[in-house]
Amino acid sequence: MSAVWDFADFDDHEHVHMFRDRASGLTAVIAVHSTHLGPGAGGVRYWHYPQRAAAITDALRLSRGMSYKNAMAGLPMGGGKGVILADEGQAKTPELLAAFGRAVESLGGAYVTAEDVGMSDADMVAIAKETRHVSGLPVASGEAGGDPGPLTALGVYLGVKAAIAEGLKTDSAKDVRIAIQGVGSVGGGLARRLAAEGAKLTLADVNIAKAKALAEELGAELADSAAIMEVEADVLSPNALGAILTERSIEALKVPIVAGGANNQLATAADGQRIHDRGIVYAPDYVINAGGIINVALEYLGQGSREEVESRIAQIPGRLTEIWTESRASGTPASVVADRMAQKLIGRG
Repeated sequence: MSAVWDFADFDDHEHVHMFRDRASGLTAVIAVHSTHLGPGAGGVRYWHYPQRAAAITDALRLSRGMSYKNAMAGLPMGGGKGVILADEGQAKTPELLAAFGRAVESLGGAYVTAEDVGMSDADMVAIAKETRHVSGLPVASGEAGGDPGPLTALGVYLGVKAAIAEGLKTDSAKDVRIAIQGVGSVGGGLARRLAAEGAKLTLADVNIAKAKALAEELGAELADSAAIMEVEADVLSPNALGAILTERSIEALKVPIVAGGANNQLATAADGQRIHDRGIVYAPDYVINAGGIINVALEYLGQGSREEVESRIAQIPGRLTEIWTESRASGTPASVVADRMAQKLIGRG
């Protein structure tokens, strides 16, 4: 396997750590992209990767995205990400979570973890027994913190509404056709908010039963999780895993807007240009999906109530509008405009 700095997604990361604890079975990667604005903050995901190199790539891409996300959200936090490699059939045990907590603690506060795909607030409680550098813990009503999913969904909903205003010139989602890929905590929360506003939804998820149940609840159409990328609609909202916007999939899109909460939606930097060239309004993922990190960052910093969290999330549409305005004026893809803004904020402009 190549050295980490030879990976295509290595972007002057400050730290990349591999951890192995034989007793618990933990195999993990923690990547810290930047601490220019503060400790590298970002969740840890528990995922099965067919190759270990794919886990390193994921950690590199996601940690860079967290640097940009935290900077664009105005948070005094850098960017980091953890990945726990789950062997097929391997259970998350208290011993494995404790070992990951010790791994986080060994970095001395350079990385602050929280829940991501495959992890829960209960897992954060277990990790917190070994390190204080953790957020997303259960909290009392009205306080910042807890499960970041619903707050991510709120920000994505507001971002989708901003994209509708940008691309369709209407302030309402009523009768707008929206295809949602992924109906977990974020996509499901988004779907419920949009359905309440009268949007016409098509839902898809790799968990077909989950998608079917939500479609029946909301009176939505159902589609295959791959086929939904080619559904004719007004908005495609990716809310599952990343790298789904490729040369081929962009060519096949039948929507004027792409706006969703999945991380790293563009498979390559060139795909940002491709989606721009097709005239599609694109919401950079790390801007639209910042609601969750705003929530857990304010929890970790001890700086906010739920009211303050929601007030900051309400600024997401304005940031997106600023990006689209600059994109139109300069002819530069929205993805590039956002990257340049974020790079300047983290001292790499």
